[in-house]
Amino acid sequence: MKAVILEAADDQAWDMEVDVLVVGAGGCGLAAAIAAHDQGANVAILEKRDRPGGNSSLSTGSVPGAGSRFQREAGIEDSPERMVADLERLSGESELPGLTRRMAEISAPLVEWLIDEVGARMALITDYMHVGHTVPRLHAPVSRRGQDLVDDLLAAVEKREIPLVVNNPVSGLFMRKGRVVGVEVSGEGVETSRIGVKCLILASNGFGANRELVQKYCGEIAGAEYFGALGSEGEAILWGEQLDARLANMQAYQGYAAVAYPHGSLLSWTTIEKGGILVNGKGERFGNEDLGYSAYARIVLAQNSPVFAVFDDRIKDIAGKEDEFRELVEYGGIRHSEDPAELAAAFKIPADGLARTLADYNDAAAGKTPDPYQRKKFNLAPLRGHLWMCRVSPGLFHTQGGLAVDDDGRVLRADGAAIPGLYAGGGAAAGISGKAGAGGYASGNGLLTAIGLGYLAGRHAAGHLQDVRP
Repeated sequence: MKAVILEAADDQAWDMEVDVLVVGAGGCGLAAAIAAHDQGANVAILEKRDRPGGNSSLSTGSVPGAGSRFQREAGIEDSPERMVADLERLSGESELPGLTRRMAEISAPLVEWLIDEVGARMALITDYMHVGHTVPRLHAPVSRRGQDLVDDLLAAVEKREIPLVVNNPVSGLFMRKGRVVGVEVSGEGVETSRIGVKCLILASNGFGANRELVQKYCGEIAGAEYFGALGSEGEAILWGEQLDARLANMQAYQGYAAVAYPHGSLLSWTTIEKGGILVNGKGERFGNEDLGYSAYARIVLAQNSPVFAVFDDRIKDIAGKEDEFRELVEYGGIRHSEDPAELAAAFKIPADGLARTLADYNDAAAGKTPDPYQRKKFNLAPLRGHLWMCRVSPGLFHTQGGLAVDDDGRVLRADGAAIPGLYAGGGAAAGISGKAGAGGYASGNGLLTAIGLGYLAGRHAAGHLQDVRP
């Protein structure tokens, strides 16, 4: 991976020129390109991998919208203020507190723009509230597949005839007198080219696939397998360091506590949120599952033993509304039985340990005894009838730190001044999940900052082209 800063000559020759160039074709980059185009800019997108999508394709496609018309139609009262309170309660201290409010303020207009202008096939999720939210505010594809949202964004890009080129990695940024003026495209099997720009939007994802950067900034999860997009190699961070850009929230990340093993697909956290539990190789619980799928990942990692999710038929039926979960069932990734001892034998864990754990947990869920791990949200538990069990492993999915940006997605220097012509969003920019760790990640945080900052950056870049001197 090459990520260098180049000095442009006064008479620099370009192979082509464009008003707004977007680096990365995930949710952030696609949204940025659409927004800039619709404001009248000449736009193009470069993607270094062989297909668009990035981490957005691997997500559930869920975007929170506080106060959307879809909430009002469902009789749900919500507001940006309530969303800010929810997010800050979960995330605690942040190095960019104003970004959380900015994202909350645009969240409802953003969701409505996606549906009305982009043509995204999304709907308000009312079956459950995911981690960090006190009211249903996530809007997602019916399938709960991020790829469906990406496909709709790609269709909107194609409809607008915005050029999108894959297998074209950006290796360097050209600067002239402190302003970004172009990029160099080069790599194995790629003919080197230079593209002049008036504005550049970095939508190149985070650094989860860069093990050195993960160890440096997110050491507590460095031992977990990375399950995010392979293109998340941290070029934006490397460029930012060379430009004296400010970095923020670099120790924050999104983990996932329940990746189905060995299948590699996500076991829906609905299985746990609705009353399921996680047990270790002794058949014992080991923490408070209320922490959520992100914060609980490091606790699963610390077990140093196989870990298993356990839930019942009623919970399985709710999770079964999600395509990925149904596929996991069809592929045999989850076993079921009315006899806990039979399940224990199938997964080679002590039957007496699992039986004792289930009995103690069900007593706590029924209010007969305190839960030893202070779990409060039992939902459909006590567990009964047919039980289902799946082996899971913890994973790192997305880093939540990156370049510090202002309310319009402009990248900031260490002194607080914006770097002329340079924007960032999604994994390239700092997120809204707190200063450090995984506990501040609320469902939808990643896509909100990806698509939200892409939308803001695209609109602002297109609206300020006249400020760029030849």
